[in-house]
Amino acid sequence: QVQLVESGGGLVQAGGSLRLSCAASGRIFSINYMGWYRQAPGKQREVVAAEISDGSTNYADSVKGRFTISRDNSKNTVYLQLNSLKPEDTAVYYCNARVRQTPLSNDYDYWGQGTQVTVSS
Repeated sequence: QVQLVESGGGLVQAGGSLRLSCAASGRIFSINYMGWYRQAPGKQREVVAAEISDGSTNYADSVKGRFTISRDNSKNTVYLQLNSLKPEDTAVYYCNARVRQTPLSNDYDYWGQGTQVTVSS
C-alpha cells in the first residue's frame, strides 16, 4: 500500500548536475526517515544521503560538498541534488523511506525501483 517512485536520472557529462526526486504514496500516517542509496554493477549498495524528520542530514564522504538532500514533508517527497558529477557517481540510485501507515502501526522500510544516473568522462 506504500509506493516509492524515483525520477530524474539520466545521462550527464562529468561536472554536470541532476536532481532526483522520490515521491511516497499510499496509506501514510508518518515518515520518519527518507534517504538515498546507490548501487553500481558488481558493487555493494551504499548509503548516499539521508534525512530524518527533524531535518538532520548525513552524507557519504564521497559526495560531501557535491550532493544535497532535501525533503518536502507536505508532499512526502525527498530530493537529491547532484552537482559536480563524476564518472564514479554512475549507479542506480534508490530511495528508501521508513513509513508508519496508521497511528497504531509499526514502522516499515520501503524501497523504490531505482533511477539510473550515468556520468560520462
